[in-house]
Order: sequence, then C-alpha cells, then structure tokens
Amino acid sequence: MLQTIEIKVPEERVGVLIGKEGEIKKRIEEATGCKISVNSRTGVVRIERGEDAIGFLKAQDVIKAIASGFSPEVAFKLLEGDFIILEVINLADYVSPSALQRIKGRIIGKEGKMRKSIEETLNVFVTVGDKTVAIIGDVESVSAAREAIMMLVDGAQHATVQKFMERKKRDIKMRSMDWEAI
Repeated sequence: MLQTIEIKVPEERVGVLIGKEGEIKKRIEEATGCKISVNSRTGVVRIERGEDAIGFLKAQDVIKAIASGFSPEVAFKLLEGDFIILEVINLADYVSPSALQRIKGRIIGKEGKMRKSIEETLNVFVTVGDKTVAIIGDVESVSAAREAIMMLVDGAQHATVQKFMERKKRDIKMRSMDWEAI
C-alpha cells in the first residue's frame, strides 16, 4: 500500500518549493526517497512515500518549512540530523485576529531585532508568516525558542524574554558539556 499525504502550500511559496528547473523538488525527492508532485495552480503538494518511513516524515517537514517561509537552504537543515526539528506555532490559536499584527510585531521586534536575538541566542532559525511562527533547530533549542515566543505572545517584556533566553542558552550549553564528559 502506498502511503501519500497532501500539504497545502501558499501560492507565493510554490515557486520556491519547485525551484529553478525543478531543482529544489528534485533535491527533496533524492534526499528522502519520496515522489513529490506539485499542483502549481492549487498549491497542493502530494508526497508519495518511498522505502524510507523517516524520509517520508522529513520530506513533509522540509515542504512545511518552505511553505512557512524558510529558504530551501534552511529547510534542508531538517535533513541533516535526527535531532533537527521544525515547529510551527499557529498564532491564531492564541490571539484574536485583531491582535495578530501587534503580536507578530512583538515577535519580530523593532527592525527585526527580537527575531534575530531569538535566532542568535538560541541557535535556531525563525520565520514569521501571516498567522504562524516557524522554528528550525535542535530539539532543546526549538523548545526554548517556542517558550520565548509564547512569553512574547503573553505580553512579557523583551528584556525579560532576553534574560530567559540567556539562561536557557547556558542550561543547554551546560547539558551538552555533561554529555561530552561521558
């Protein structure tokens, strides 16, 4: 039995997913062993599982990452290791439509400083879409970034969130040092 899944990609991201002469789509297929077909009119992407179940899951993540606004180069980081994950936060689940723009502004920060700070402090990639915030990184860092973003959604001051992220960064670093000692 062939396993397939369909993912809706925003119209403006279909070209990015396909890539010049189909190169991005081809790279995803080669890396994951899946067959991918894109309906460029509707934005529906159909992923057909190959031999590798993990490749099937990774193909979905890479396509969701590109659909969320990440460049293909950043999305392909999801293929690099088993501990690199994608998390998509649907802001519409947490804030009213009237507050969406303001909350996105808080997450991005003045001249993009807050988003950049989240990325640099926690070593993750962040993209803010229409109603979503997507994060790519290792499991612990993505979890910390999600927490920081949710603090901003809940109205915490930028300075408070910055201190929280610095503390998380130290904790993650200490834990990785513990592992290296083993």
